[in-house]
Amino acid sequence: MRQGGRILAQIRDELERRTVPGTTFEEIESWAQALLKKHKVVASFSSVPGYSWATCVMRNDALCHGIPQQDTIQSGDVVTIDIGLLNKGYHLDTTTSFIVGEAPVGTQEFLAVGKKSLAAAIAKVRSGASVYAVSKAMQRVLDTHGFGAIYQLTGHGIGEKLHMEPSIPVVANKSDEKVFFSTGQTVAIEVMYAAGDPELKLAKDNWTYRTKDGSLSAMFEETVLVTEFGHEVLTKSL
Repeated sequence: MRQGGRILAQIRDELERRTVPGTTFEEIESWAQALLKKHKVVASFSSVPGYSWATCVMRNDALCHGIPQQDTIQSGDVVTIDIGLLNKGYHLDTTTSFIVGEAPVGTQEFLAVGKKSLAAAIAKVRSGASVYAVSKAMQRVLDTHGFGAIYQLTGHGIGEKLHMEPSIPVVANKSDEKVFFSTGQTVAIEVMYAAGDPELKLAKDNWTYRTKDGSLSAMFEETVLVTEFGHEVLTKSL
C-alpha cells in the first residue's frame, strides 16, 4: 500500500497543480484517467455500483460524490477533488480542497482550519486508540473556529475493499469509545465541514451532496496506516 499511496499522492497533487480558472470537470477526470493509466493502477471509484468515473469533483457548496461533468471552474472557487486507486489488490483514497485563482483571506483561513483538523485527528491514530478520540480531535478544531462538522458522512476503513469498517465520523460519538484501531489496519481519515450549517442535501443527480444552506464546504482526506506506537500517512505529499 505504500507504493499505491505514493502514486495516489502524486496524482492528487498533479490534478491540483493543473486546475486553473476555466478548467472543466471533464478535463480533471480525463487527466486523472490518463495518470492512473500511466502508473498502471486502477480507479477505485469505478468499483462503486453505478459510478463510472475515477474522480469526484466539487466546488463551493458541493462537498462530496460530485460527478465530474458539465461544470467549469471560476476564479475564487474552492475546488474539491476526491480520488482513489487500486494497486496490487489494495485500495487507497485521498481528497483535497483548494482555492483556484484569487479568494478572500477568510476562504484561505477556512481551508487552513480543515487541514489543522485533519492533522489533529491523524495525530491521535495508533494501535489501541479509539475512533472516538480521533473524531473528538477533529471536531474540536472545527468547533473552536465556528465551522459545522458534517454528521451525515464519515471516514472509513480501507484496504482490500474501498469502504470497510470502522466508520470514522467527524462528529464524536460516545459509542465509538469502544471501537479501537489495531496495528496494520489502514483507514481513510476524512474531515468534512461547512462554513455554515453542516446539514447536507442530495442533488438531483442522486450522487452529489451539497450544504443545505448553500454555505462553503471543504474536505481533506488521507489514507493512514496504524502502527504500534503511532501511524504512517500513506498518501502524504512528497
